[in-house]
Amino acid sequence: MGGAAARPTGRAPDGAADGRARIRLDKWLWHARVLRTRSACAALVAEGYVRLNGVPVARPAQPVGPGDVLTLPAGTAVRVLRILACGSRRGPAAEARGLYSELPPPGG
Repeated sequence: MGGAAARPTGRAPDGAADGRARIRLDKWLWHARVLRTRSACAALVAEGYVRLNGVPVARPAQPVGPGDVLTLPAGTAVRVLRILACGSRRGPAAEARGLYSELPPPGG
């Protein structure tokens, strides 16, 4: 017969071991319209400006998903975002706002 059968990998199809939806951090930031380009999102993460659940992250490919909390700079202020959904595209601003909820910044 022609092709090999697909082998089960024991992983969820979206790459999450626990079945939760996951997406690359830089891609999520881009989908959520935090910055204008995906490369700018990747640079923000790589330069160590983003925290995931309170821990600094330096890998743009770090997986994130619903329930995670991101802390990042916004000019001279700090933004704290709880991820509500991963998103499948970079849509209009109204759609992007549905991907997260704003939390009060630390000490504020």
